[in-house]
Amino acid sequence: MTPSIVTSATARQMLNKVPEVTIWFWVIKILCTTVGESFADWINMQLGVGLVKTAIIFTAIFVVVLTAQMRLRRYVPAVYWLTVVVVSVTGTLYTDILTDQYGVPLWISTTVFTALLIAVFAVWYARERTLSIHSIVTVPREAFYWLTVLVTFALGTATGDWTLELTGWGPGLSVLLPLALIAVVTVLWRFGADAVLTFWIAYVLTRPLGANIGDWLATPAAEQGVGLGTFGTSLVFLGAILATVVFLSLTRADVIEKREPVEATTIVTSPVRRQVSLAVLAGVAAVTVLLLQWTNQQPHTSALEEAAAPTCSTSTQLTATQANQQAAQHFPAQDLAGYRTITQDTLDLVNSGDQPGAAARVADLETAWDKDQDTLFGEDCQAWTYLDHEIDAVLTSVRAGTPAPAVQEQHLQALLTTLG
Repeated sequence: MTPSIVTSATARQMLNKVPEVTIWFWVIKILCTTVGESFADWINMQLGVGLVKTAIIFTAIFVVVLTAQMRLRRYVPAVYWLTVVVVSVTGTLYTDILTDQYGVPLWISTTVFTALLIAVFAVWYARERTLSIHSIVTVPREAFYWLTVLVTFALGTATGDWTLELTGWGPGLSVLLPLALIAVVTVLWRFGADAVLTFWIAYVLTRPLGANIGDWLATPAAEQGVGLGTFGTSLVFLGAILATVVFLSLTRADVIEKREPVEATTIVTSPVRRQVSLAVLAGVAAVTVLLLQWTNQQPHTSALEEAAAPTCSTSTQLTATQANQQAAQHFPAQDLAGYRTITQDTLDLVNSGDQPGAAARVADLETAWDKDQDTLFGEDCQAWTYLDHEIDAVLTSVRAGTPAPAVQEQHLQALLTTLG
């Protein structure tokens, strides 16, 4: 999927700032996507940094590495792929903040990022008359390129998570859909489809593919995964990326030397082939939508929900008093004290009319609760389940699009009572 070339002399030109689109390009792109997903999860959840703080950290890192990349006048594998890794993590975190911090439904995030990607492409093409990555020889084109890459990662995250939400597929099965779609796009490219279009479709699809591979490798074996964990998966893929970057730096197998590169592919195309391919792509998109609709109608639990919440084998229902007693008996006192502090802070912000502040603070409760869920659930699944339902009610009310302070206060007070 190598884009065709249209060059422009409207700005200061450099050697092409991106690699040749070879098999190495796609291998390392998927590696970067996978490590971006697993490394972000490890920092956010396992280290307990928190979603917002992790996003702030990686936004700052992204600015630094992008500045270094933009200052270069030619493609340097180490700097380029470091930028891709960081933008992978950053784009993923932005989508996660919309979903987890503000409760934006995934279908809305997918729609918004799709519209944003189309808008970026429209402005890019209107200014430069090309969307080919083989033409990244000016600063404006490189700026458009990295903005597009950032949006594709955010879109790929939203689309991939929405697919899991609709289907309830497990970590292994979820790899198959993006893999099959990439295979179809590759066949159409070989047939003579528009090279730029197929490139960017495949680029978006590698995001959910890489993320699903990462989830499959990190998921415990008891849950049909490989069991490497997020840290182990990150180490394996960081090592693979490092080895690949060293290889590419030494061999220069993916360097485009000319300022105005000539299309290297021998793919035969024509207007008819491009039109046929476009029709096939539309048909595949329609079939994919129908498949997702059908799977969504089947009885299932969202894969994201299964990953987020364990289940309790007992059907006994606790009262608030019983939940309070069992939590105090079985859960670490420092953990309960931390939850109470965050809940009280959120209640104070609600009472003062600071809804944005309350939404930001309650995210700390979600992060802390998710971080401790495995330990607490093992100590007392009944108390954990009761508190989990109360925390979900708090999160929903505080993040509601139309705030209802009375409802928020009711749920927060109830949680404080249970926490003791």
